[in-house]
Amino acid sequence: MRIDGVDLSLGSGAARVHILKAVTLQIARGEAVGLVGPSGSGKSTLLMVMAGLERPNAGRVIVAGEDLGRLDEDALASFRGSKVGIVFQSFHLIPTMTAIENVAVPLELAGRSDALSRARQELESMSLGDRLGHYPAQLSGGEQQRVALARALAPAPAIVLADEPTGNLDEATGKEIMDFLFAKRVDRQSTLVIVTHDPALVRRCDRIVRMHSGWVEEASARKDAKAGPT
Repeated sequence: MRIDGVDLSLGSGAARVHILKAVTLQIARGEAVGLVGPSGSGKSTLLMVMAGLERPNAGRVIVAGEDLGRLDEDALASFRGSKVGIVFQSFHLIPTMTAIENVAVPLELAGRSDALSRARQELESMSLGDRLGHYPAQLSGGEQQRVALARALAPAPAIVLADEPTGNLDEATGKEIMDFLFAKRVDRQSTLVIVTHDPALVRRCDRIVRMHSGWVEEASARKDAKAGPT
């Protein structure tokens, strides 16, 4: 993944806010990167730019070899559905759908004929085989986040973006989610970018990128200098 000179402002007139300022960053294929910094520093917005959910005013965003600026909205949605998995702090599960239905949704939208069987497989790998037919309200916070993680991982994305994935969980449950997240990343050799304030989660990343007031303030050296950009 390569971010080149990305600027992003939101709002208009006096309310316009300059959120990202000339952000340049390269993330290697298979790398786990922790994106840290104070609230309002632009971390979550940068993650949304990486996902193609926000379009920058200037600069280039290249993910899995694709220049996101050249894709129209339909192509961008298709790209996200196959190449990018996103995990949010607040789960974002559909309350009227069961666990297996929630995980199957992106697979069905991608036209996968094996959507339900693939969803079942992913949930079982998260130790949720006995929760397939449960609705979100019937699941604990940790179980809901595991369903959300299964939904993000089911299409086998090259890149997983996580925004405070343990933020709504207690310490023990958060560690459980971290274990699943990092184990899956190793198994599938996917790239992982995590926005977090959790020191334990930061310590498990290969590299830390610090942001402040919309700038990349510091990016520590990669452990694996041979890895190529994704």
